[in-house]
Amino acid sequence: INTPFTPHPFHYTLFSQITKLAYSSFFFFGVQMAKDIEVATEYAPKDYQDPPPEPLIDPEELGKWSFYRAIIAEFIATLLFLYITVLTVIGYKSQSSTDQCGGVGILGIAWAFGGMIFVLVYCTAGISGGHINPAVTFGLFLARKVSLVRAIMYIVAQCLGAICGCGLVKSFQKAYYVQYGGGANMLNDGYSTGTGLGAEIIGTFVLVYTVFAATDPKRNARDSHVPVLAPLPIGFAVFMVHLATIPVTGTGINPARSFGAAVIYGDHKAWNDQWIFWVGPFIGAAIAAFYHQFILRAGAVKALGSFRSNA
Repeated sequence: INTPFTPHPFHYTLFSQITKLAYSSFFFFGVQMAKDIEVATEYAPKDYQDPPPEPLIDPEELGKWSFYRAIIAEFIATLLFLYITVLTVIGYKSQSSTDQCGGVGILGIAWAFGGMIFVLVYCTAGISGGHINPAVTFGLFLARKVSLVRAIMYIVAQCLGAICGCGLVKSFQKAYYVQYGGGANMLNDGYSTGTGLGAEIIGTFVLVYTVFAATDPKRNARDSHVPVLAPLPIGFAVFMVHLATIPVTGTGINPARSFGAAVIYGDHKAWNDQWIFWVGPFIGAAIAAFYHQFILRAGAVKALGSFRSNA
């Protein structure tokens, strides 16, 4: 006689536990897969489109507070830049005049210039772009990153800020300021005009090229950490250029820096060499803009339709 099978209560308990375990496992792996997909989506390369070029003249920006706020930021940043750096130069010369091993040395001066650019670009990048240099503004204008009106106003603000920064140094260190050259850029003895001009061209090229690379919108879209780190390579480029060219010209690579120091110091030698510190940086900035926009980014090639860029 066949009797029906009656499961033991233990079997019900075991089956229930196995069912719960399977359900929990599927739920866990499902949630984990969803998280992995979410993370992959978050860090996936973003769709990129070149931002449209800035108009040559944009009347609308004249009515925006953000435009004037950016000009003020450039003025204050350049003022602080000249105040700290020229004060460092004066302090070094006053200390080393009695003790050749005293003062911060050329390395310290280079750190002061590079460090201040790092700090000020970090502070003002989100407001004005953190130019703090007419050569940088000129290069970005040639690349159509800023309008003509904004470029002119930035350069005026930078030059006025440089004059005020050097004026503060002279008011606080009047005796030392005159005695130790006021931090003015001049062609040093033993170097020809061509050497000085070449040093300014190459030095500014290094700086402006670094600015373009660090702020490249395509790179920023691909690597989200790049915009945060941008001030670091820019400041480090200024530091390295100063190490190389301080013995030649005292390192300009910033027409506002050279102009402000010359205005306050007022020495004829500083004014005789002043053209080097405008022509050289502007040529270097123009070359850097052309190199980045039309060779590395192949803008001209795309426009002509001759090649396909893999950039």
